[in-house]
Amino acid sequence: MGPIGPGSLILIAIVALIIFGPKKLPELGRAAGDTLREFKNATKGLADDQEEKKKKEDQ
Repeated sequence: MGPIGPGSLILIAIVALIIFGPKKLPELGRAAGDTLREFKNATKGLADDQEEKKKKEDQ
């Protein structure tokens, strides 16, 4: 699979549950998802800008 197997993922989830608690964990997951979504949108914007620049240079 990769360097992190299913057993490792389960162990990480259990440790996170112990450290943050069941009430805080969904909030942290939501915040992480929002951060990844914004990062994806920002990198997509950069890629689009580079494509537009390349098209203008080719003309």
